[in-house]
Amino acid sequence: MPSTINVDVAIIGAGTAGMYALREVMRADKSFVLIDQGPLGTTCARVGCMPSKVALHAAQLWAGRKHMPAMGISGSENLLIDYRQTWQALRAQRDQFSNGAASKARKAAGDNLIMGKARMLSPTRISVATAAGEQLVEAQRSIVATGSRPVRPHWLPSAAQGVITSDELFELDDLPPRIGVIGLGAVGLEMSLALARLGIQVTAAGTGTLAGSADPDIAQAAELRFSKEFDLWLGEPAKLEPKGKGWVLHSGSRRAEVDLVVAALGRQANNDQLGLAEAGLPLDSKGQPVFDPQTLQVGQLPVFIAGDANGDRPLMHEAADEGAMAGFNACQPNPTAFRRKTPLAIAFSDPDLCTIGARYDQLDPEQILVGSAQGSSNGRARILGGEESLIRLYADKRSGTLLGASLLCTAGEHLAHQLAWAIQRNETALDLLQMPFYHPVIEEMLASALQEIAKHFAGTAQPLGIPLD
Repeated sequence: MPSTINVDVAIIGAGTAGMYALREVMRADKSFVLIDQGPLGTTCARVGCMPSKVALHAAQLWAGRKHMPAMGISGSENLLIDYRQTWQALRAQRDQFSNGAASKARKAAGDNLIMGKARMLSPTRISVATAAGEQLVEAQRSIVATGSRPVRPHWLPSAAQGVITSDELFELDDLPPRIGVIGLGAVGLEMSLALARLGIQVTAAGTGTLAGSADPDIAQAAELRFSKEFDLWLGEPAKLEPKGKGWVLHSGSRRAEVDLVVAALGRQANNDQLGLAEAGLPLDSKGQPVFDPQTLQVGQLPVFIAGDANGDRPLMHEAADEGAMAGFNACQPNPTAFRRKTPLAIAFSDPDLCTIGARYDQLDPEQILVGSAQGSSNGRARILGGEESLIRLYADKRSGTLLGASLLCTAGEHLAHQLAWAIQRNETALDLLQMPFYHPVIEEMLASALQEIAKHFAGTAQPLGIPLD
């Protein structure tokens, strides 16, 4: 008979959400176990945010050589790149991030860390298959924070056949000369650009807009901008046909031969391996747990679900918030409903593609004002090669309160945060125009867009001259 450990809280998953949940459980001085089947280290550190940004940084350094002759820098045509060494350097830096996250998990959980595959027998009873055999856990409350994995449809060939996921991309020893990418969400777009800027011939296909952009003007601007860097196919589904040691990528009448295919088709929650239905958890039509996004409680059960495991907001900063919410509520007699922070999504595409607050397709066009500004009229953007930048702000027609924004903008990652903060604080266009704007900075584009909104409030707009460089 396996032994049983009795604790206040069982946390399944030691990723970002699980670790933030653990922080709250430890603050409440509750007994716990942290269960993970490995490898330790968050999705962000191992296969997501961090290695992708290393790839983008390497690509930016290499692509920068093309602009050197215009500034009088000679010899750039003689520079060489060793992709094998580039990817080794990427993995070395990735491993520093990942090992650091794994070390923090081991240190925080100590002897309460159970390495093994979990299965829920009931909302509070968990079986863990460990190397030493089955371990049972009986908990007063359970937190599901099992993360996610790349979607790999049944029709997709295997990695052994030359079709890999975005996770597996970073494990390559070398990069072939021609790579196809299927899927153009944030990950697909970022990897297409990184590979193309490194000098790889990239063909990328997707059925929707780039990074899911909902604003048609931003989506069109992004397509025009990035189609200059790689073969960009939007619209029809992609199909694969084997040819020699590679593949022919099809989309409608378009075709291209590639040596390797990267599938960036999104991610799916790992909770399908927990036996949730058998444990009595309520599931929706897609087999996902039914939960309250303000409390993260599953039904009326003593179970909370956080991070990528619930599929609601699969982003690292959201996983951190949700982990803290779940951990806090798992330690309370009655769960607290939390106000969620302003939605914020960024593709680090340079110019960055960002969506902040309410999406354009969530708003009534008759009830909003739209303010826009272009990089071609901003001195700093022109210096940085960001003439094709475009920002669009959405404000309430009656009050001028900022509701949302969409950007294709050089240094957009920073402007997106400023806008998210303003939206969460219910700032109006007039409020923001009272703030200082240095010259020359990208933020002057924000001032121009705000003026477009403010002009609708006759007699209240503050004069603000933005130099046209």
